[in-house]
Amino acid sequence: MKISMVLSLSCLVGTLSCLGQSDVPSKPSQIAAALQAAPESMRQKAAVWGYTPEGKFVELRPGTNDMICVSDDPNRKGFSTASYHKDLQPFMLRGRELRAQGIDGQALFDKRESEVKAGTLKMPSQPTTLHILTGESFSEDSMKIMKPYYRYVVYIPFATPATTGLPPSPRAPGEPWIMDPGTHRAHIMITPPKNK
Repeated sequence: MKISMVLSLSCLVGTLSCLGQSDVPSKPSQIAAALQAAPESMRQKAAVWGYTPEGKFVELRPGTNDMICVSDDPNRKGFSTASYHKDLQPFMLRGRELRAQGIDGQALFDKRESEVKAGTLKMPSQPTTLHILTGESFSEDSMKIMKPYYRYVVYIPFATPATTGLPPSPRAPGEPWIMDPGTHRAHIMITPPKNK
């Protein structure tokens, strides 16, 4: 009886594990989706990061230019891919490490802020762009993102409205503004109006 129960539980766990793994799109699909977040002229030589069938975050394709593209996280709600300059990679990977440790929100912000100020986490010395592409879903038939929407973040660590001339909030749809001014994560937000 006990052996039968153990075998049944093992089969159930194995089934659930396989179901979870099947949620991860194929490597070609992840690469195709992730590359669409990058400017077209930078896609061919960009590196792509994504997920193994087991859910591990890895480099799926090495790159030879300055761009890194990231596929949609199958464990998060909604569909979102991104691309960014390689100088942002330490910042991005550190965020992933901290979230894996259960550190999020303000605690994550404060941790990275202290590390940047201590010189143990390097931020880019020049303005550096993150391109975010969200959508309804990804079609494996057309290899296109359905209802794509782009927004942009330009990191300018420790910049302020006084040093940039940017307002601390948008006055009109799509107007650039500065978020988190005076911190390691100071950045220009550009959020174009969505098509109706």
